[in-house]
Amino acid sequence: MIPPGVEIDSAAYIAAVLLSYLDLPDTPLSASPNDHRQARRLFEGGIPQQIVESALLLASLRRLIRPANLPPLPPIRSLAYFQPVIDELIAQPMPDHYIEYLRSKLNRIADKTAPAPVQKKTFSSDR
Repeated sequence: MIPPGVEIDSAAYIAAVLLSYLDLPDTPLSASPNDHRQARRLFEGGIPQQIVESALLLASLRRLIRPANLPPLPPIRSLAYFQPVIDELIAQPMPDHYIEYLRSKLNRIADKTAPAPVQKKTFSSDR
């Protein structure tokens, strides 16, 4: 994650957003051209990378904590899936440091709900 207040270029922003997206459960193994365009639109719209990452984590958590008696949701196929949550966080930002809570909660829940020992992550979880 890029620290808040640090100026970054579009390539670094897009890469950070896409890596955050692909690191989530139920997302594709690689980003599509549409995902790249969506990340570029977020950059050009001046959306802070921390808001985008928070939205990705929050939406993923919401999916994972759904009641078990509901039908399973299909995999996420696009970064655009997260746009409503991005808009929600722009309108009503989360408290500072809440993103750390979201990360730890998602890691705990994803570890419990992992269906098979398939390695999707190629990066360490210490970032």
